Amino acid sequence: MIKIVLTPEWFLGKDVLIDFFSFFVLLAFFILCLKSYKINKKNGFKYLGWGFLIISAGQLAAILTKLVLYYDTVFTQQIGQMIITQHIVNSVDIFYYTGFFFNKFLTLLGLFIIYKIPEKEKRPIDFIIAAYFIILSALVGSDIYYIYHLSVVLFLVLIIGNYYSVWKANKNQNTRMLVISFTILAAGHFLFLMSKIGILFVLGNIIELASYIILLYLMIRILRSGKN
Repeated sequence: MIKIVLTPEWFLGKDVLIDFFSFFVLLAFFILCLKSYKINKKNGFKYLGWGFLIISAGQLAAILTKLVLYYDTVFTQQIGQMIITQHIVNSVDIFYYTGFFFNKFLTLLGLFIIYKIPEKEKRPIDFIIAAYFIILSALVGSDIYYIYHLSVVLFLVLIIGNYYSVWKANKNQNTRMLVISFTILAAGHFLFLMSKIGILFVLGNIIELASYIILLYLMIRILRSGKN
């Protein structure tokens, strides 16, 4: 079975390290949000934490899938900017599609939860439409990669708009840093839209890493100051 991975050969494995870092930052931020919720009893912290936890689960799915794709192979050879990998058993093929589906589905679901936080009224029809959109994007995104990244950018733009409004109202610097982190992450996924160009794929990963470094700094800042 043939798989095509839009990753330059020299970058193989480095993207997995970035995913590992992102996973641990997201998981740590979930724990921080959970602690904040227990202290302040504000649902915003709870849902923000669950959103980050679900996205971290999506990152974990990507990590496990890439590890199998990169290392459980008969041979791997470079053809231009693409890597073609041949697997021995069909079970790996199933694992590949299932793993990346859950990566996309959980990431979009987590972003949707974060997007919905500021809204006081939660209408069932919104969740039905969102579920359809998220599942469709995750399924189609397995073959048409830019559909998934376009969906992520759309969610991130909506989230940035929400948190920018919150920042304008309270001028909280932590909220401002969260907006910056989401903005940089959106820029990274925008570059992923053109990830057939190997250097842009690498640059997208680096920008994504930068967004999670800012998120990590924000977490350290909150822990030191004791303020959200």
